[in-house]
Formats: sequence, C-alpha cells, structure tokens
Amino acid sequence: MNKMNMNLKQAKAYFTFVMAFVLMAFMTSCGGDKDNAGNANMLSGGSSKTWKASKETTASGDKDKLTAEEKDETMQFYSDGRFAMGGGGSLQTGTWTYDQAGRRLSLTFEGASESQNFTVEKLTDKEMHLVAGDGSKMQMKAE
Repeated sequence: MNKMNMNLKQAKAYFTFVMAFVLMAFMTSCGGDKDNAGNANMLSGGSSKTWKASKETTASGDKDKLTAEEKDETMQFYSDGRFAMGGGGSLQTGTWTYDQAGRRLSLTFEGASESQNFTVEKLTDKEMHLVAGDGSKMQMKAE
C-alpha cells in the first residue's frame, strides 16, 4: 500500500510538472504579437516592395486625414538599400538602412547630409507602422 501511495505521489508530481510546462509554453506562444520589429527583407521583399500610407496621426494622437496626393504617393524599398518615393509627378530617391535591434529605419535622401530616422512600431510583410522624431505616426500597407 505504501508503494502505491508513493507511485501516486510521483505521478501527481509528474503531472503537475507537465501541466506547468504546458501552461508556460502556451503563455509564451500566445502572448500576442509584441515583438513586431520584423526584418529588412520585410521592407524590401526579394528585390523591391512598394508601400502606401494608409493612416496618419499627429504627435498628440489626433487623426491626420490623408490628402488625395498623399494617398497616391508610394515608397519603394529596394533590397540593395536604395529607395524611391514618388507621387504627383515628383520623385525623390536615396538610401535606407534598418536596425532591427534598435527598431530604427533611417532614410537618407539624395543630396542630403543627414538622415531621417523613424522608430518602427510594427513591421510585417503587409504592414509598417512608423513613428517620426516629433511623435507623429504613419501606418503603411504593402502593395
């Protein structure tokens, strides 16, 4: 009888350990999509990828309605580190870098000595959320 009690205690301890492990694994895998840093390939795709603004907010969080011209503008990222931004008959080009660990996208326009830096809040194959230095935000969708 004593041996049976010991086996039951061992089985209960084992079951508790397994359930704790399963719970921990479940919480880790279902913890949401908190790390949305993405990677540089998500920006440019295999050779290039085109993005369009879908939503903007001001630094204070107010919605900033996109104008018709802004809706037509596109930004194309090339895998070799170049970009082209155009719409309404204008075209600007330059180079880009993405620091995944720092979640920072840097754009240097041709002829400019300083880069424009954005914090990347979210980056997936289809969505990109950027925060400018002044706190304003832009959401972009891949075409």
